Amino acid sequence: MRRAFFAIAVVPFLFASSALAGDAEIKAGQSVIDGQLKALIANDGATAYSFAAPNVKRIFPTVDAFMNMVTNGYPPVRKPQTYSFGKVEETAPGSIVQQVLIVGPDGKDYEAVYTLQQQPDGTFQITGCSLRASNSLST
Repeated sequence: MRRAFFAIAVVPFLFASSALAGDAEIKAGQSVIDGQLKALIANDGATAYSFAAPNVKRIFPTVDAFMNMVTNGYPPVRKPQTYSFGKVEETAPGSIVQQVLIVGPDGKDYEAVYTLQQQPDGTFQITGCSLRASNSLST
C-alpha cells in the first residue's frame, strides 16, 4: 500500500520537473536571442557573432562576414526599434523555435523566427533566423 502511494506521489513530480526543464531551456534560448539583439543594436559584432552556432559560423567564418549578412539581409534584426518574444516551441530536447515580434527601423512590423540548438557545453546558440513582414503582432 505504501508503494502505491509513493508511485502516485512521484509521478506528478516527474511531470512537473520535465515542464520546468523545458521552461529553463526556453528562458535560456530567449536570453541568447536578447543578448544577440542587444549586441547588434550596440554595434558589437563580436558579441553578436558569439551567439551564432557552428553551422552559421561555417557559412560566415568572420565577424565582418556575419555582420554584413545581418546588415544587408536582416535590417529589422540589425536595428530593431522594439522587439518582444512571441510563440515558442521546444521541438525536441535541446531544440527551440522562438518567434520574435519586431518593429523595424522603418517602423513596420516584422516576425523573426529563430532556431536554437543546445551545444555540447550546455549553452544554446542560434542556428538560423527567418524574417518576414508581419501584418499584425498577434501571438
